Parts: sequence; structure tokens; C-alpha cells
Amino acid sequence: MQRRDFLTKAAASAATGGAILGAPAVIGQAPAVRWRLTSAFPKSLDTIYGAAEVFAQEVSKATGGKFQISVHAAGEIVPTPGLVDAVQNGTVEAGHTAPYYYFGKDETFALGCAIPFGLNSRQMSAWMFEGNGLKLMREFYAKYNMINFPGGNTGAQMGGWYRKEIKTAADLKGLKFRVGGFAGKVCERMGMVPQNIPGGEIYQALEKGTIDAAEWVGPYDDQKLGFNKVAPNYYYPGWWEGGPQLDFFINQKAWDSLNGEYKAIVEAAASHAHVIMQARYDARNPAALKQLVAGGTKLHAFSDEIMNAAFKASMELYAEISAKNANWKKVYDDYAKFRADQNLWFRFTEARFDRFMQSQKL
Repeated sequence: MQRRDFLTKAAASAATGGAILGAPAVIGQAPAVRWRLTSAFPKSLDTIYGAAEVFAQEVSKATGGKFQISVHAAGEIVPTPGLVDAVQNGTVEAGHTAPYYYFGKDETFALGCAIPFGLNSRQMSAWMFEGNGLKLMREFYAKYNMINFPGGNTGAQMGGWYRKEIKTAADLKGLKFRVGGFAGKVCERMGMVPQNIPGGEIYQALEKGTIDAAEWVGPYDDQKLGFNKVAPNYYYPGWWEGGPQLDFFINQKAWDSLNGEYKAIVEAAASHAHVIMQARYDARNPAALKQLVAGGTKLHAFSDEIMNAAFKASMELYAEISAKNANWKKVYDDYAKFRADQNLWFRFTEARFDRFMQSQKL
């Protein structure tokens, strides 16, 4: 009887290909896992919120539905400011956010996302995956009982929407400016009054005049949120966000409880979402910008005076933080060296090619 059963199974395996037959069996025997993921963003933004949905879908597909991650918009479980605490304490298994939102806990969080005059999107991915970025940030995040996986990038952002034109650094004095995360520290040094307002509440604040200006991401998201209806002047570049990386934060205990196959699937799904987010922004921003300009939006470049003043204030700030925050200094020293090398390289090929192509009539 045992011999007959063995032969029957062997024949079935040979007929279908043993490796293929074995794969579903492994998934079928794998435990059912249910996680909750809280996003820092509203559902209306299919780019930035959508990255978490892509991540969850990929995990589900790769496990035959055995591993399900429910994605919740900001405020459904916890508001954006409470996301790190929720992941750290195990209220949720995972979160998807811009790490610089939490610089109030430690300025080092910003280095895992974006700092003024930092790395661009490609350079940030290079530092994370092939430099020391992921290693250093994971050492830091371990203090908060969580592990991170790069989960998207917006690319260089726009510089925001302003009720009036901003021509000189003096025009920034006293400006009530909604700005995300760590950049507010530099804005303060330039005389602005930074306001930390969640994305879903910015339009109302602009409309009511509670703030004078606001930045979010870029044309596609900004158009969805309607900022062009209440502030006509759209500035560039967002010098504080040359390539902000989003992260999936995962509770350490939840991560440790996964088997090796599930861990590999989570890592692969995060990498897929990381690529998709940047691709969506690059594909959708051009059409949105054309529509905004056709609708009356006025595009302005920040003056050299403003850019130079912001750069000087940023470098002074980083030196001050390095002198008092050992966590920051450890990561920033490596980040700054990588940034210098990357900019040396990019100036020869990428920048020259881009400048030439952008000067052509295509």
C-alpha cells in the first residue's frame, strides 16, 4: 500500500514537474498571516498612498492569498504623527510614511527620507541599496523596535504654492508656510513661520488664509488637492526635497515572526512598490503640469539669492546638529561623502545630457 502511494505521487510529480508541484504545496502549508498597515497619506493620492496598496497586493499574489495586509489611510487607525509609535508598540504591524515627519523624535529620521540639498531619487536608492544607507538607517530604526524597507520616491519636488510672488529672500520673512518635516528648521532660519499640516487639510488652510503658502509634492498630487484654485504662483525646485524616500516601517516582532519565504516576499514586494511609485510620478507629472499652466497657474523659479541663502542655512544647521546628535553625525558623515561623490559623477554625464536634451525642440 505504501509502495503504491509513493508511485502514484511520484508519477503525478513527474507529469506536472516536481518543482512546480512542490511550490503550491509549500504555500499551501504556510501559515495564514494578517497584518494591518497604516499609511501617512489620504486615499485620494493614488501615487503616494497607492504604493502601500501595490505592496499589499504583491504580497498577497506571491503567497496565494495566505499573507494579507490591509491598508488604512491616515487617521483610520492613527493619525500621521502617531504612525511610528503605532508600529513601535505593535498597534499595527506596518506603516508607510515619509520618515522626516518624525524628526521631532530625532533629526536622524530625516536622513532616511530627504534633507534640504540632499540626494536626488536615483542617488538615494544608490545610497540605500549599494552604499551604507540601509545598514545605517536600520541600525538607527532598531532603537524604535522596527525595520525599514525603501517604499517609493517622488523624485525632486516642486517648491510650493504662494499667494504672492516671492522674488527675494526678504519676501520670505514672516511667511506662514506649510512645509513637510525637517525642512521647517531651515525655513525658520530664513525668517519663515513653518506650519506642519497634514496633506488632507492644506487646501482649507490656504483657502481660509491661515497660511500664506504651501508645498506638497508636485503637479499630479497638487492638482488633485486643488491648490491651484487658491494660490496662483507655483515655484520650483523644492530644494528641501531633491528625492524624498518613503519607507515601509515594520514592527520588529512582526518581522521576526515571519518565515524565510515570507520575508523574501515582503522584501521583493517593497522593492516593486519602490520602483512603481517613482514611475507613476514621472509618467503623470508632465500632463498635470500642462493642465495647471493652461488653467492659469504661473510658474516661477526660485531666485539664485533664495537658493544660495537656503543652502547656506542648511549647511550651518547640519554642522550644529552633528555637534550635538551622535546618531545624526554617524549617518550624516557617510551620507555627505556619498552625496559629494554622486554630484561629482552626475555633473559629467547625467547633468550634461539632461541640459542638452531639455534645450532641444522635441
